[in-house]
This record gives sequence, C-alpha cells and structure tokens, in this order.
Amino acid sequence: MKKTAPFTNCDAYTYSSTLKACAETKNLKAGKAVHCHLIRCLQNSSRVVHNSLMNMYVSCLNAPDCFEYDVVRKVFDNMRRKNVVAWNTLISWYVKTGRNAEACRQFGIMMRMEVKPSPVSFVNVFPAVSISRSIKKANVFYGLMLKLGDEYVKDLFVVSSAISMYAELGDIESSRRVFDSCVERNIEVWNTMIGVYVQNDCLVESIELFLEAIGSKEIVSDEVTYLLAASAVSALQQVELGRQFHGFVSKNFRELPIVIVNSLMVMYSRCGSVHKSFGVFLSMRERDVVSWNTMISAFVQNGLDDEGLMLVYEMQKQGFKIDYITVTALLSAASNLRNKEIGKQTHAFLIRQGIQFEGMNSYLIDMYSKSGLIRISQKLFEGSGYAERDQATWNSMISGYTQNGHTEKTFLVFRKMLEQNIRPNAVTVASILPACSQIGSVDLGKQLHGFSIRQYLDQNVFVASALVDMYSKAGAIKYAEDMFSQTKERNSVTYTTMILGYGQHGMGERAISLFLSMQESGIKPDAITFVAVLSACSYSGLIDEGLKIFEEMREVYNIQPSSEHYCCITDMLGRVGRVNEAYEFVKGLGEEGNIAELWGSLLGSCKLHGELELAETVSERLAKFDKGKNFSGYEVLLSNMYAEEQKWKSVDKVRRGMREKGLKKEVGRSGIEIAGYVNCFVSRDQEHPHSSEIYDVIDGLAKDMRGDSFLTTLPTVTPSLELDE
Repeated sequence: MKKTAPFTNCDAYTYSSTLKACAETKNLKAGKAVHCHLIRCLQNSSRVVHNSLMNMYVSCLNAPDCFEYDVVRKVFDNMRRKNVVAWNTLISWYVKTGRNAEACRQFGIMMRMEVKPSPVSFVNVFPAVSISRSIKKANVFYGLMLKLGDEYVKDLFVVSSAISMYAELGDIESSRRVFDSCVERNIEVWNTMIGVYVQNDCLVESIELFLEAIGSKEIVSDEVTYLLAASAVSALQQVELGRQFHGFVSKNFRELPIVIVNSLMVMYSRCGSVHKSFGVFLSMRERDVVSWNTMISAFVQNGLDDEGLMLVYEMQKQGFKIDYITVTALLSAASNLRNKEIGKQTHAFLIRQGIQFEGMNSYLIDMYSKSGLIRISQKLFEGSGYAERDQATWNSMISGYTQNGHTEKTFLVFRKMLEQNIRPNAVTVASILPACSQIGSVDLGKQLHGFSIRQYLDQNVFVASALVDMYSKAGAIKYAEDMFSQTKERNSVTYTTMILGYGQHGMGERAISLFLSMQESGIKPDAITFVAVLSACSYSGLIDEGLKIFEEMREVYNIQPSSEHYCCITDMLGRVGRVNEAYEFVKGLGEEGNIAELWGSLLGSCKLHGELELAETVSERLAKFDKGKNFSGYEVLLSNMYAEEQKWKSVDKVRRGMREKGLKKEVGRSGIEIAGYVNCFVSRDQEHPHSSEIYDVIDGLAKDMRGDSFLTTLPTVTPSLELDE
C-alpha cells in the first residue's frame, strides 16, 4: 500500500490496524517502523492511533526495556486528549513492569481528571492493589467499583479479578463474599473461585465448589474446571478419592482430552500410586510431549529412576523431541542414582542443543555434587556471575559442599551469599545445618536456629527436621526433643530423625515409644524409619523388640528388607554376644547377603567378643566381594585382633598383604571451629599455617600430662592427632 503512494494514502484506520497486527505478533521492529511512518506522514494523529501505538509497545516491550527510556509513557504524554482507553493502557503497563504503586497512583490521577473508569480499569488495577498487601486499599477500590453501579458489578471479568485480588491478599472470606454476591456467574468466575481454594490449600472447599459447579444447570464446566479439581485431589493424596474422580471424569467425556488424562497421571503419581499413573499412560490412544514428560517425572519422583530413563529412550524412539522438562527429569534421575555418566551425557546434550532454562545451573550443580564430582560443581558455580546466581544456585552449591564433607567451603559460600544480599530461605538453612553437625559446632547451629526463628522458618518441616538432626548429632538431645515437640507440622522425616537421635543416645525405649506414636498419628513409617528404629534397638540391646519390629515391617507394612535392615539385625545380634546366631542369619540370606557392610558388621562383632576363628572365616568371605577402600579398614580390624592375641606373625602377614594389594587405611579427618572459621586436620598434618605453634602446644600438654618425673625416662615422641583403630 505504501509503494502505491501518492495514489493511495494511509489514514488513521490503516495505522491503527497495522499497529494492532504488530502487537498481536509481538513484532517490535515492524511496530517501530510504523511509528516512524506515522510521525512523517500523519500530522494530527487521532486518539485511536495513539492508543494503538501505546498498546503495541506494551505488548512488545518487557520490564527491563523501560528503565532507561519509557516510550509508553512518552507516547501517553504526547497525547493531547486522553480517554479512558489510554489511561487503562498506561495502568496495565505499570503493572506489567512491576511498578504497582505507580499504577494505583495513575488510577487516582485519572479519577481526579474526571475520566470515568471503565470495567477494564478495575481489571487492570486490581492486580496492583493485591501487591500492596493492604486489605484497606483493596476495600477502597472494590467499594468504588460497587458505587459505580451494575455495569461494573455485573461485569464477570471484574468479578473474577476482584476474587483473585482478595485471594492474593490472603483474605479468602472476602473472595467468597464477592463470589456469592455475583448474581450471574459464568464458568470463568466458578473456575477462579475453585482455583483460589486450591492455591490456598482449602482443598475440601475446592472439591465441594467443584461439585456445586458441575451440578449447576446455568453453566457448562470446561477443561479448566476438571484440571483444578484434579489438582485438589492430587494435593489431598487420597488414592480412593482419585479413583472416584477418574471414574466421574470418564463418565462426563465421550473421549477424555489429552490435557485431562495428563492431569490424571499427575494425580495418581502424587497419591503415591505410580502403577496407576502408568496404567493411564498405557491406555492413552494419543500422547503429546507433556504426556511423556509427566510419566517420566512420575517415575523419577517415586524413586523409579531406571524406569524413567527407559521411558526417555522410548520417547525418542517414538519421535518425540526432548525438551527442558525431560532434561530436568534426567538430571534428577542421575542425581538420585549418583550416576555421573548419565549426568555428563545429559549435560553434553544441553550444550549441543543450546538448551537454556531457568534453574539449569542449580540442577547441574546438584547432579555433579551427588555424583561425587564436586570440582565440576564448583567450576559451574564459579563460571556463573553473581548476577546469574539465583537462590537455588547458591543453595545447590551449599548443599553440594555439605554432602561431600567440605564444611569449610560450605560456610565460605554461605558468607558470600549473605554478602550478595541473597536472603537464605528454608532450603538454605536445611542444607547448611548438617555442616554444623559435621564439625560438631552446636553454637553455630544455635545461631542458625535463631536466624530461622526470626525469619519464621523454624516451623518449616524440613528446617525443623534438620534442627532435630543437628542437635541430636551434637549431643544436645534435650534441645532435639524440645525442637521436635514445638514443631506443629511433622512428616515421616521429622519422626525418623528424632527416632534416630534417641537411638544414637542409647534411648531405645523412647525410640520405640515414638515409633508407636508415629503410627497412631496416622503417619506411615517408610523403609528409612525402620532402619532408624532397628538401629535404636541395636544400640540399646532391645533384641526381642527389634526382631518383632523387623517381622512387622515385612508382614504388616509389606516393606521388603534392604541391606541396611539386614545390617541392623546383624549388628543387633552381634552386640549382645549372639555372634554365631548373627553369622547364621547372614549366611542364610544367600546371594542377597553378599554385601560388604553385612560381613563388616559381623567382623566388628567378632572383635568385640573375641571370636577370632569366626573373624578369620568372615574376613575370607569379605575378601571375595570387597576389593574397595573399605576392605583396608576390615583388614586393620583383623590385624588388631591378632595383636590382642599376640599372634605377631599373623599381624605381619595381614599388614604385608595390605601393602602388596596397595591398600591403605583411610586417613581420619578432624575439624574445629574458632572465631567462625573451620580448621581441618589430618594425621601428622603440616598444612595448617600455624602447625608449628599447634605442635608446640601439644608438646607442652603431653609433658604436663606425663609429669616432670617421667620426662627423663620417656623418649621424645612427635605428637600426632592419629588414633589407632
């Protein structure tokens, strides 16, 4: 059209329509070009054109684009006559760019200019009001809307926006009052109110409202209604209710839409019934990428990582392209399996495909840390600039260092995080508290506890569990008990941690009592809980109680024993001198009992009770299937038993065999915190900058302990921090 000029001239409608097309397609470059033509060719632009121009910029620009030069505001200011459409566009622009207070202020200016707001004005400003966190301000705006009459009160978009505004402010009762006062409701209004209940964990109310909605003759439920109900059922985690909902949905659709079938898979997965989820997946006639990703994620989240990996392979065979959701599931599976090869392959795929997504670095850091490749995690962390590191990235690095025993680096990263004004959250506190346990610093743990109280994090179930664990491992079992009793929300992890703490402090009867009260409170114990309670029985010598719980685990709870459970029983029998019985138990497991930890526990019991002949037999079995670094520890144990019996030839034989195999005893590591800095030491350490002064002090202490009278008779010994087995 422009090429035919001057025969065909563009008018206001031409520019307005073209600008609208630019807005719809988010084509900023074309929009700017039209703006240039507009300046050159149309002397007196109409309000319609200016409004279209503002709308184009609002649609195409993002928040960072407005900080240096706000073109939307400039266009608005250049308008000679501004109508309500222009004001609405400006207000929506301020909301979009996060300037919510300014959006509310502009609404007030519009009112003072005697420009009557339209229903859209309230739809635009209500989100800004919700950010203000002021119920009073929300009441003022909503009251103004009511005052303006039926045109506003009966507008269903305004009603939905008002419901959402009050919900964002945490006033669910006001949301419901707005909903109830609405004379005519469409499905969007119903969905908004159901969604408010779901988002605020009013799950029973959401399901009741869902049933009311589908029973209403005035509206027809859409897919969103069923998706919201599926979310509520998922959050309730009741499989039976899930089955009922599945049957109900199937009756109401001739053929279930893919999006609803996907939500059913999520629902069954969150209810802990992953086999039902897979059954729904297999029954699908047609699947999309979301279907595959949903099922893969369901497998990984329920501990079936190998099945998740196999499904990724099948997904590729079916011609579906892997996206960032699939990648996050792959990285999570690699983390869970501690499989560095799968993790590396996934990372390489990301690089080849140029895939970037929010939180990618935190996933990679976590995966490499759990795979034992902490140096790669460190490189990824240091390779990202401070601006690129979000809270999740900092948390992943802190957690990674803690999991790999680098406590000094844990606190170093934590300090840097604070220096960058990144506020720690519940995940940060829960990740760093185990590091306090590792260095035995209860004072530092108390400081973090105080911080969590000030930041209202101490009632978070994960923080509470970490605090119970920290106090119990630091020897402050009374603090652990107090923390546990003060925690309002408890899950199986919280109970298991407290049971384990009781066990470590030899309080087996309390551990069993808590285990029983856990069941009475309706929380189902898992495999790890049984490890904790069986360990407690072992430490306290409660053999009969432990064996009874072991049987209940299999028969009542249908939990198949793992190597950890077998180790507990072996240790339990061995500690009280029933070593031969423990040997028969392990031998009776057959191939399932060919685990180094089992026989290692048995060897420890042999040493404890002086069963040298049985120890030799156990050591021979160990040598067959343990070639790793742990075997050196078992060999040292056996040589010490020979030494106690003064069988020096046997001692020499074991030690010589260790040297020939290249086995070395793993060096012990100690740490002490001074003035907020963690100092770490190993045997005969010379790396510490003050090592000479430290050894001088140790020399002095050794002389004081021996007494002056012994100094002339005792040889000079270089002090060492090494402790014999």
